[in-house]
Amino acid sequence: MDELIFPGIISALALLVYYYTLFESGRARGRYNVPAPSHDGPEDYQRYVRAHVNTLEHLALFLPGLWLFTFAVSPLYAGLIGLLWPLGRLLYARGYYQSSEKRMLGLLLSMPPIYIFILGSLLAWCLEAFNHWL
Repeated sequence: MDELIFPGIISALALLVYYYTLFESGRARGRYNVPAPSHDGPEDYQRYVRAHVNTLEHLALFLPGLWLFTFAVSPLYAGLIGLLWPLGRLLYARGYYQSSEKRMLGLLLSMPPIYIFILGSLLAWCLEAFNHWL
């Protein structure tokens, strides 16, 4: 299990970042007096909600991709590459809370790990399948 330490840590960090956006979205609901279950509110409130929901949408790609890459390629590289995602998502959320234009750096930082994980693991698994059938 030692080899899974880094992907495990990154998974936990990713979930904490997601929880942070959930928490901030809930706080914004109170700050802007938006009654549940409505998501109608001022633009400032909507940016908190979008940061939260978008993080969830990306988490659904990131976590499986991280673990597919871990098993198909390398746990160490999965951990190192994966570190970009929680950092990028924090920058994304913090920027988005200020204005929609300030979310881009975080978005651009958090997207490459997803592509690397999904495409890299697909290639590795296909090569493994090809070698298996030779």
